Amino acid sequence: MVEWSDQERSIITSIFASLDYEDIGPKALSRCLIVYPWTQRYFGGFGNLYNAEAIKTNPMIGAHGIKVLHGLDRAVKNMDDIKNTYAELSVMHSEKLHIDPDNFRLLADCLTIVIAAKMGTAFTADIQAAFQKFLSVVVNALGRQYH
Repeated sequence: MVEWSDQERSIITSIFASLDYEDIGPKALSRCLIVYPWTQRYFGGFGNLYNAEAIKTNPMIGAHGIKVLHGLDRAVKNMDDIKNTYAELSVMHSEKLHIDPDNFRLLADCLTIVIAAKMGTAFTADIQAAFQKFLSVVVNALGRQYH
């Protein structure tokens, strides 16, 4: 089980409380698909993904990016039991969708970059450390089914 300090809990909660999901979600997923183009293979049914502009303006990509952020809400609300909170989602991503678990880490990195850009100088090293610890726990929980 992961130990969370009061400061870490506060940081994670405040980040998610101030997020504009409709802005951050699509930007993070679009960045992942553009920077790591091999991740596009999981989105074959999402239409035109032929270039960066097509990806950034694709409404299905935007909607899925928002859905991913709302999925992270579950982890924020269940920080003491993220592994079990994501057990079903882990099974779905591994057994039904066959997503390579390393892609969760890539998306987490892109989300960190987008949030850091949005927060600017307020994204201090302490905030980054807490946020990346949180995302690492989520990524491990999502990849759990693969082990």
